[in-house]
Amino acid sequence: MTVQLSSLLKRTLGLDAATCLAMGAAMTLGALPLGDLTGLPPALLMVAGLVLFPVAGLMIWLARRNDAPAPMLWLVIGGNAGWVAASLLLLVGGWVKPTLAGEIFVIVQALGVVALTLVEYAGVRQGRPAMA
Repeated sequence: MTVQLSSLLKRTLGLDAATCLAMGAAMTLGALPLGDLTGLPPALLMVAGLVLFPVAGLMIWLARRNDAPAPMLWLVIGGNAGWVAASLLLLVGGWVKPTLAGEIFVIVQALGVVALTLVEYAGVRQGRPAMA
């Protein structure tokens, strides 16, 4: 099934992609200084940043369409929810010892992802099936 994308959903996917690209660049190119500031392992920052590039590509592809496969939209929403869950687990799991700046960094980016995900979720739920 395909879903017609509203202009709001397209813009939100585009914004989500832009933030993925920005965060991906910051975390990969700045892994060492960001790691020093946040107390997060640079290797973790680099891998997490690299993951964001193909995710952004998928979001850009979806945002440029008038209709999109519903499973791909749900994949974006589920991926975002997984990112938020992993972010929170990172803070409470005890695997890393972030600084206060690191805790703020993780929480703020997770809240941003939550906001984008809620708008995307509403957009997909309200989307009309595309005509074949």
